Amino acid sequence: MERARLLRGARWLERRANDIAVALMGLMFVPFLLQIAFRYLLNQPLGWTEEVTVLCWVWVVLWCAAFVLSNNDEIRFDIVYTLVPPPVRRLFTAVSSIAFVVLLLLSLPASWNYVAFMKREHTAYLHLRLDAMYSIYVIFVVACVVKQARIAWRAITGADEAENAETAAP
Repeated sequence: MERARLLRGARWLERRANDIAVALMGLMFVPFLLQIAFRYLLNQPLGWTEEVTVLCWVWVVLWCAAFVLSNNDEIRFDIVYTLVPPPVRRLFTAVSSIAFVVLLLLSLPASWNYVAFMKREHTAYLHLRLDAMYSIYVIFVVACVVKQARIAWRAITGADEAENAETAAP
């Protein structure tokens, strides 16, 4: 019962993450079309549309990488991975995920400092603070640390194999 409730909550959060990604894509697309219309039809290019488009592009890429893409959606070079037995695959997964977590955690203070430093800078047209624009990177790093730590834990404990065995049982 508790697990079903947690799964419903996770699915609800997943749908909201997708909704935010769609909203960002729409917010990016409208200024893009405005820029085309103003530049080529009216011969009056708009500077702010590029800022909004770039901002939305950065946010949608990092947002989707952090919250929308699942572990199976990522592109991998897995020639060796598919040739080894499942216990070695779990070891590969655990080691690579732990390495990723360590590297991201080591980079987090410098990333935080850089984003915080950018509060001095503003965009040219809309005068948005760059720390707000690029704060998504810190969110991305934290989300990736959590995601990779979970992947490492599941690989170490064999949770995925146990789950697959449960669903495969008649």
